[in-house]
Amino acid sequence: MTLYEDLMYRGLIKDVASEDLKKVLDGDPISFYWGTDPTADSLHIGHYSSLITAKRLAKAGHHPVLLVGGATGLIGDPRPTAEREIISKEVVENNYLGIKNQVSHIFGGNVDIVNNYDWFKDISWIDFLRDTGKYININYMLDKDIIRRRLDTGITFAEFAYTLMQGYDYLYLYENKNVTLECAGSDQWGNITTGVDLISKKLGKQVNAFTMPLILDANGNKFGKSEGNALWLDINKTSAYEIYQYLINTADSKVEEYLKVFTFLTKEEIEDTMAKHNAAPEKRIAQQTLAREFITDLHGKEEYEKALKISEALFSGNIKELSLSEIESCFKGVPSFEAKEETLIDMLVNNSIASSRREAREFLTAGSITLNGDKVTDENMLITSNLAIEGKVIVIRKGKKKYYVGKF
Repeated sequence: MTLYEDLMYRGLIKDVASEDLKKVLDGDPISFYWGTDPTADSLHIGHYSSLITAKRLAKAGHHPVLLVGGATGLIGDPRPTAEREIISKEVVENNYLGIKNQVSHIFGGNVDIVNNYDWFKDISWIDFLRDTGKYININYMLDKDIIRRRLDTGITFAEFAYTLMQGYDYLYLYENKNVTLECAGSDQWGNITTGVDLISKKLGKQVNAFTMPLILDANGNKFGKSEGNALWLDINKTSAYEIYQYLINTADSKVEEYLKVFTFLTKEEIEDTMAKHNAAPEKRIAQQTLAREFITDLHGKEEYEKALKISEALFSGNIKELSLSEIESCFKGVPSFEAKEETLIDMLVNNSIASSRREAREFLTAGSITLNGDKVTDENMLITSNLAIEGKVIVIRKGKKKYYVGKF
């Protein structure tokens, strides 16, 4: 398949501003850009559909430019409900550097990374109004979906002008880096078309753009959100194991879509995977394939194999096979306590694993307590650091899924 056909097969083209997007994508190499505001020092996996789409274009020979909005991040893209919290210049700069290093690593250095603060800091307010604002009609801006939705509740002038800033970004990159294509999530369509229109009205030139549909989970929430917390691309903020667990639990109704969007598997490979999956859904072949391809592409084969090892060890109960760092990775966020030398029953009660000595005995008698994967039943068993993994931690499981980590 050509690049255009591949993107269409994967469902990655939604809105289009181009006389012939197929000709643009399948033609001679061009420079294209996509952008993000540095609201955190790492991107999260909700951004990954844009990143991996950019990688598809790069693999086809087009040159990627990532714009990190050091200037627009100081203003804040309008949200559907309320104004974003203003963040300081120092935080924005730190976030920019974090994202710059992250994306450079993901692309193996073969990407231009620009910061729109570098050009906005030298533009006066008067010049911006004369050279940009005069080309964009106020009625045109009011018709933007995100602005129209905020009119009843109120929108600040700073937010209102955001679309002009993003439109100018495209103009600047067109004039200075010969960028002729922008791609982004469909929630950015209004901002994207402002740039296309600005270039047309000011320079009389035709440029191109397309959006990708937002990727949602089976409940209609944005992909990568877990109880309101993002799953970060930075492995120090979100481990490969945590991403593995999220992906392995993908709903059957969404897994084929995710294989198309988040992997470089061919159409034939995806169809073969889904045929095997549908023949035995309980084996979760499609989810396993998704996790393997996603994590290997993002963090490398070694991190994927580590995540798989942790998952298999937890499933089998062989916790003692895990290293201290692997335990810290997979049990991040579970209840922890300061371990000390005491009997097993005292440890269970003193750390609220059991509400009383009677309840503790019931758990022990029923065989519901394991220590580092081994079932324990002797309430007078002495807990010492000699039992700890690498002399540092013990892992207590109550029932099938409730874990606690004791740290010596």
